Amino acid sequence: MKNLIIYFLSAWFSIATFAQPPSKGGTNSYSFIDYQRNFPRPSEAFQKKQDTLQKQFEAKKMEWPAKYMYVRSFKYDSQLEVWVKNNLKDKFQLFKTYKVCALAGTLGPKRMEGDYQVPEGFYYINEFNPKSNYYLSLGLNYPNASDKILSDATRPGSAIYIHGSCVTVGCIPITDQQIDELYVLAAFSKSQGQDFIPVHIFPIRFDKEKSVKYLESLTLTDNRLKDFADRMEDAFDYFEKYKQIPVVLIRENGGYIINEAPPKKRKEIVEEAKIKRPPVQHRTRKVGELVEAVHQWPEFPGGGDAFMKYLDKVGKEVGEFLPKGVKKAYVQVEFIVDKDGVPVNFKILKGTKDAEELENELIVRMEDMGTWKPAMLHGKPVAKKMIQTVTVEKP
Repeated sequence: MKNLIIYFLSAWFSIATFAQPPSKGGTNSYSFIDYQRNFPRPSEAFQKKQDTLQKQFEAKKMEWPAKYMYVRSFKYDSQLEVWVKNNLKDKFQLFKTYKVCALAGTLGPKRMEGDYQVPEGFYYINEFNPKSNYYLSLGLNYPNASDKILSDATRPGSAIYIHGSCVTVGCIPITDQQIDELYVLAAFSKSQGQDFIPVHIFPIRFDKEKSVKYLESLTLTDNRLKDFADRMEDAFDYFEKYKQIPVVLIRENGGYIINEAPPKKRKEIVEEAKIKRPPVQHRTRKVGELVEAVHQWPEFPGGGDAFMKYLDKVGKEVGEFLPKGVKKAYVQVEFIVDKDGVPVNFKILKGTKDAEELENELIVRMEDMGTWKPAMLHGKPVAKKMIQTVTVEKP
């Protein structure tokens, strides 16, 4: 595919680091599990959790141990899911959801060292650390191929882990009891041949309305974050539909493409069902010469204080037309007070995204503001351009 770099989501062709078992005479008799048991903390985790996990699998009618494992984490929702299966063609089944203890940074991908951001994107476990400063930890291959293109070239950051101890400065922390389980599950999958366990880190759960609204509020004025979040949603939708891991491609500019992503879900919005009124013909006229400097500025009926109160009233009246997820916006309006004092030719200079109905309603109300005292120059009325910012707030 032109201008694409293929990113192997499950990273079957990469090499994991740390805690690799040594070979014994060229045989496979010495397993990864055996090697991990040489360390005190993993050994204790196997003793405490193996039987318990096996019973939990049996209760869910799942085959123990899982040969294939997949982890999903949701930053805003503070959740970490573990999905398992035993045959490649089978669909993944949800085994357990853990609560993520803490969150550093905000929504959005990690782009440099020291930003305290938890990464977002498509990763895999590349390290088992039995001597972690945070009890036990599973390392992720941040920066991945996309991050290396989009992040700071010299200081992209590193050392991102899922770990215990319930504290974080940019990792995914869970409790020691939970990392015991996750470490054991991952070790069994690796021991059976899954060298690269995929971990997808999403900004939100895209099936949770509260989370979606929060993300929408962040992306209203950030097109890059919006595009990134849309690609993450494509991957979320693919897995939700097929319960299989999607193939991820990377553009030369670092952007993700989710192969065969399902069409976007149509979100039912009540406002879309309303009967829209015909387009309103706004008050426009051909205005003669506009002057820059005047001896006396146009005056709103009642004066400047009355004009401020009027704008405040209008801003509150049109607040109900703000786009979904937006509570407040600043709209810059241009208009002309003609030499007869009539305000005409209203135009929005700056507003907010997807707010056509709001802007229309604002102009309709401002056109009804009444006749001004026109600007004066050398004792004669002249047309004068005005620019005003209106604060719009939801009631």
